[in-house]
Amino acid sequence: MGKKPKILFISHSVGGVDVWLRLVLANLNPNLFDIVIIHGFTDTNKVFLNKENKPLKEYKIAIDRNLHPWKDTKAIFQTISIVKNEKPDLIHAHSAKAGIIGRLVGVATNTSVFYTPHAFSYLSTSNKIKRSFFLSIERLFSKFNNKILATSESEKNRAIVDVHYSPKKVIVFNNCINEISDIKELSIPQTWPDEYICSVGRPSYQKNIEFMVEVIKRVTLEKPNVHLVLMGVGFHSPNLESVKAKISAYNLEKNITLLEWTERKDVFHIILKSRLYISSARYEGLPYSVIEAMALRKACIVTDVDGNRDLIVNNQNGLIIKEDNTNEFSNAILELLEDENRRQQFEANSLKLFNEHFNIENTIHNLESIYKTEAEKKS
Repeated sequence: MGKKPKILFISHSVGGVDVWLRLVLANLNPNLFDIVIIHGFTDTNKVFLNKENKPLKEYKIAIDRNLHPWKDTKAIFQTISIVKNEKPDLIHAHSAKAGIIGRLVGVATNTSVFYTPHAFSYLSTSNKIKRSFFLSIERLFSKFNNKILATSESEKNRAIVDVHYSPKKVIVFNNCINEISDIKELSIPQTWPDEYICSVGRPSYQKNIEFMVEVIKRVTLEKPNVHLVLMGVGFHSPNLESVKAKISAYNLEKNITLLEWTERKDVFHIILKSRLYISSARYEGLPYSVIEAMALRKACIVTDVDGNRDLIVNNQNGLIIKEDNTNEFSNAILELLEDENRRQQFEANSLKLFNEHFNIENTIHNLESIYKTEAEKKS
């Protein structure tokens, strides 16, 4: 057997990026590739493991979420040094900051680069000046010698239509997860009713939780005892106080439970026992929380945005609602809570779609083929 291609991953490994990386590393065939990981000093202390549960080689550099000219410059030179030492066949950079570093380093070292945005940075703000600035940066880097490895068809379309990547330079590998089984009992006290709907999302511009509170307020006019359990609150939640204020103003403290932190096994338990899963996001890459809900047989009601529309087929495994339409969203919740037959049909379709398109055990060979094809071009 010849020398295995070496892939070097660069990321600020938090949130969905960390989930993506750990899932892929735990499923890639270790006999096919050598893996090296670069991530930040402050993002994660948890070891990265391969499919055989063996620790992978990693480096830590001065990379984090926010803009720091000195730190970012240092991170670029640190990465150049690592790449020159490791000589990877392929760099795979994740999210905006690592994407810039990875693409610059790719040019400096003549190394092939994949960039996965996990939702392009220009989508993260309503400020037109900032949005234009972030989009200009993405368009500039699209001229470099790199390819997009999109997490969804929506992200692929953004790359081509908005960012102006050539269609030949955009590939799709859907976010996907392992089948969820062996659900454990809650490790935390259940402080909410047995009948509830749920969501996962930190209070932020992206997740638009204020809109979700507005929807619940409207639902209570018809169904006063409706209850929402919102998970993922706490870590990097810039709009948390705004959400709490709105809950208080509408007297919804008895209708909404905010879970600031809980283990993944608890998240799965809560989703499994819920009546519905909802998402009010303004944009997504391809949201793991919705994929998890599908894997757990949930009917979903989601906003009609990138990522959500790649997972939910309207009137098949859930309902898609135009953004900011509180009437339509609240009516959809009421409808599915009352119509058990329709909800159960959506649930069965969610699991079917998950297994066909978003079960990593069925799709990882596609990513292995993508990596192998790109790495061999260097040979």
